[in-house]
Amino acid sequence: MKNITVSLPDDIYHRSRVMAAEQRASVSALVRQFLREMAGGESDFELGKRLQAETLAGIQRFRASARMTRDQVHNRNALR
Repeated sequence: MKNITVSLPDDIYHRSRVMAAEQRASVSALVRQFLREMAGGESDFELGKRLQAETLAGIQRFRASARMTRDQVHNRNALR
């Protein structure tokens, strides 16, 4: 496990100590949990890459033969 040093303004440090005490945890435990949640999630870049891949896969599955014919599109009786 790695150690890091973080500098905080006094007011934030004191509020974080109070929050940690309310949760019966240490400030380090709160920071660890925050970073774990942040690192475990999908970044904006990763989200964009995933959505791009899904979109491209959908485009590749598209076939013109699966479209409606001109007669089906203009069949007004089907809409009534």
